[in-house]
Amino acid sequence: MDEYFQALANIHRRRLLVALFEDNSQRDGICVPEDVHEGRTALAALQLEFYHTHLPKLEEAGFIDWNQDTHEVVEGPRFDEIRPLLELLGDHADELPDNWP
Repeated sequence: MDEYFQALANIHRRRLLVALFEDNSQRDGICVPEDVHEGRTALAALQLEFYHTHLPKLEEAGFIDWNQDTHEVVEGPRFDEIRPLLELLGDHADELPDNWP
């Protein structure tokens, strides 16, 4: 359980995991950081954070697969383990702080 909460401890990782969870499009994945940019952090700075911290951490945990060449992220082999927690938190988003996702 600690590993799941560690993955969700950062707002940018939360946004990425929620975006993967909610993505119902026909795309193969999401493009980071563009698809999860909330506008508070400069895109270039956010890109550095993602590439040096957030994406390696989530990939190492197995929650995502990251294609560094195309900048796309897809669900990893362990994404289904964190999916119920994302669903639970999403179902109760109105009861959580504003910066939840």
